[in-house]
Amino acid sequence: MGKIHGGRLVARALRAEGVDALFTLTGGHIVPLLDGCVEEGIRIVDVRHEETAGHAAEAYSRLTGRLGVAAVTAAPGVTNLVTAVMNAYQSSTPMLVIGGRHLIRQEHAGGLQEMNHPPIFASITKLATTAWETSRLADYIAIAARHAFSGRGGPVFLDIPLDVQSGLVDDGTPLPTGYRATEPIGADQQTVDRIAAALASAQHPVIFAGGGVRGDGATALLTVAEMFDTPVFLNAGARGAMPAGHRLLGSLTRSRAFADADVVLALQVDWDFRTGYGRKIADTATVIQVDPEPTRLGWNRPAHHAVVADPGRLLAQLAKSDRSRAASGWAEEVAAAEAEARTAAEAEAASDAVPIAPQRFAREVGAFFGEDAIVAVDGGDIVATTARWITVTSPGHLLEPGPAGTLGTGPGFALAAKVVAPDRTVGIVFGDGGFGFNGFEYDTFVRHRLPIIGVMGNDGVWNNIKTFHRMFYPDRVVAADLGRRPYHDVVTALGGHGELVEEPAQLRPALDRARASGRPALVNVHIAETMRASSNYAG
Repeated sequence: MGKIHGGRLVARALRAEGVDALFTLTGGHIVPLLDGCVEEGIRIVDVRHEETAGHAAEAYSRLTGRLGVAAVTAAPGVTNLVTAVMNAYQSSTPMLVIGGRHLIRQEHAGGLQEMNHPPIFASITKLATTAWETSRLADYIAIAARHAFSGRGGPVFLDIPLDVQSGLVDDGTPLPTGYRATEPIGADQQTVDRIAAALASAQHPVIFAGGGVRGDGATALLTVAEMFDTPVFLNAGARGAMPAGHRLLGSLTRSRAFADADVVLALQVDWDFRTGYGRKIADTATVIQVDPEPTRLGWNRPAHHAVVADPGRLLAQLAKSDRSRAASGWAEEVAAAEAEARTAAEAEAASDAVPIAPQRFAREVGAFFGEDAIVAVDGGDIVATTARWITVTSPGHLLEPGPAGTLGTGPGFALAAKVVAPDRTVGIVFGDGGFGFNGFEYDTFVRHRLPIIGVMGNDGVWNNIKTFHRMFYPDRVVAADLGRRPYHDVVTALGGHGELVEEPAQLRPALDRARASGRPALVNVHIAETMRASSNYAG
């Protein structure tokens, strides 16, 4: 029987887990692993900064439901990934980061890039450990996957010493099987009946769905909403789970609906700063909270019914209920408020002002990408404005950073999207601040011939933070101005398509030209600075 090295055994175990692409920035401490991936037919996608590899691995997992994997070299390669791992942890995204590690015989001897990595990741992963034996490398991958997909899911860090990767094992070394759960958790029938009864008897029910609602769960969400004639609001992770324009789908009036609700069915959502810590829900409302992660139940807001279950599985169970709710006029009341808010936004978006009004930018960009695109958003104020106009129709196809609010996610998220779905339009909505973090990944897009379309709302400031400064220290606003830079010229110099837009009428034609170019593109749009206050920092 022949021999294979440990890097190939790792690749073989990853392939068995369903991984078909690995995101990396090359380095000496991971050469056997990369070689193994080539031998096992796993696509290698190399980037210009390790953080991007981590963001790409997270987006791969979000889009496919399979394990996203980033591999980086030791010490600085690993530490460059901390932000991406933190982001995945905050977003509860299954992901595996494999780090190279110095030779075992160099432990505490000052070897090249010697570092004990796992302690750095202990607080932002479900597991952080070292694989010490070549013969057990496939087991380590199985252990990592089991932890990554437990509960809501989350990142795992595994480093592998170079001599463990290059060690030899029998070519026929068996791979682990049956090592993690494959069936989502459901609720018992009594609980399902109790939830159905609460929705059926409610006067003002609301469904608020999060990132666990996708696939069959999204189909069931529509069925349940119509059965109980219930308004539905989606957080960014679930955007696309209901058809855009559906009479029961709201996006602009969630706080208003929460204030009047008597029953709220919360499906894998958090009562954090994005939802006012649950305080926007009427004190008298019955809260039914469903989450596969028990520690999220009752967090900040008491749950009258706290159910440990996969939200998609629970929705499928509810869809089979023989209960329903007759129309009461509540859904129409919420829809009317939604239409009123939309009319106000449309009026603002009709502006022909120069610099371009952010709402005008947002409407044009949303219409351009349409329903079938995958759109990564990377910024602060401009993302908050634009996301409401994006009408993607598949859950997870609006790729936002999540509760961490991380800037620089856009290039990695879009990279993974184009790898996973090469025939779809893939876009990035940048703020000019966000672009500064990982904008040089346009070099990656050019090298890999990935025609990703970026559009930047460029107001020349850190707008959210400048507003915050003005509120508290109006006489000494510092470190908040960037100036308008020709970022589109950077993309052109790297081999992509770049354009500057300064007037509203130029925006859509420029986006069309960007698509027609067939190259990675950036449309740099000068927009007006706004004074919108942010409540994100309030407790």
